[in-house]
Amino acid sequence: MRPESSKGMKKVRLDIMALSHSVTQSHNYAVVLGEENGKRRLPIVIGGFEAQAIAVALENMTPNRPLTHDLFKNTLDAYDINLKEVVINNLLDGIFYAQLICEQGGNIMQIDARTSDAISMAVRYGCPIYTFEFIMESAGVILDEEEQQASKKAPIKSRATSIEDMNLSSLEKLLDEALQKEDYEKAAQIRDIISSKKSSES
Repeated sequence: MRPESSKGMKKVRLDIMALSHSVTQSHNYAVVLGEENGKRRLPIVIGGFEAQAIAVALENMTPNRPLTHDLFKNTLDAYDINLKEVVINNLLDGIFYAQLICEQGGNIMQIDARTSDAISMAVRYGCPIYTFEFIMESAGVILDEEEQQASKKAPIKSRATSIEDMNLSSLEKLLDEALQKEDYEKAAQIRDIISSKKSSES
């Protein structure tokens, strides 16, 4: 464990910048967190299911049946427990660790969680994500200007080129079919294309 120093334990606010296929691990994804008002980025490799759970929340999609993270949120809400913030609090042997900081009736609770799950919950609650300075120093990267511009694009970067030329009504029908099949990754891609088309037509 790293000793707690005043500098190393300084909290850093993070925003979700991108969600894309991992460059280093072909079957996984990477969620890129960006330092608020800063240039550093914190890339975290996550699995496909976890990426799907984050994408569903980012795209404000409503699954036909609650995903695990939606179920957990509904359970917390039922017991009047609010998720105040998420903290990525440690990095050991290349593995990130996180905590959910919850509040119930004035009492603060800390719940250990996988970082991907914690981020997914943060998106659902709209709560802030933090890490510590020593983690940014150890695992943070600084992108050049071109990479920074790319990271500011839509969170879901994977797009199906075969459907980009379809009209809006066809895309919306395809979106409904994807939601019916609970293929939320494909639905997120279609939603991204629909949003892009509507923006260009307005």
